[in-house]
Amino acid sequence: MSFRNGLASLLRPEDSVLVLIDHQPYQLANLNSHDPHMVVNNSTALAKAAKAFGVPTILTSVIADRGGLIFPQITDVFPGQEVIDRTFINTWQDQKVVNAVKATGRKQLIIAGLWTEVCVAMPAIQARGEGWDVTVVTDASGGTSVEAHEVAIQRMIAAGVNMVTWLAVASEWQRDWARTEHAAELAQLLVQHSAGSGIAFLWEQQLLNTPVPRAAR
Repeated sequence: MSFRNGLASLLRPEDSVLVLIDHQPYQLANLNSHDPHMVVNNSTALAKAAKAFGVPTILTSVIADRGGLIFPQITDVFPGQEVIDRTFINTWQDQKVVNAVKATGRKQLIIAGLWTEVCVAMPAIQARGEGWDVTVVTDASGGTSVEAHEVAIQRMIAAGVNMVTWLAVASEWQRDWARTEHAAELAQLLVQHSAGSGIAFLWEQQLLNTPVPRAAR
């Protein structure tokens, strides 16, 4: 196995394509590796980051008429976009999804979904074996148990898949605060979805805009 390292291994928005898999009510109902509220928050933040940085995003569900529609928090980020509904458990065996990814011309494949041990691990391992540069966003994914999620991560790492969190993805896409074209959008994402970090940012802005009291004469 070749280890991922060096500057060229970091994620770049111009080379990235995001696939969000099965963020649906049925899967969320049996999510036990994470707080469900956090998975909805983090997957939404990831979707918003992809849109802000111009990263093509493919949305896919499995048998939505029974498992439910993709969370509206995600689909609202991409109004009018088709959600590819599958019968394959393994997204990477669905040719429509694979064709949509290939059509972007991107090589850094980023995946998040429910559940980690099934609908994330299968496509990640297969795509990695086919030569794709694969990254899984662990906190925008989740499994049926803590063990299931963690074992899936270990299995994917052994297959050469990269692991990150949503904020790490957004930070690698930003890379340099001198790149101001998306800095304001990223700051807004922090405020909306990064809890303590977002509140700290707002506090910093408050302090910067608070006049310093004059010393008594």
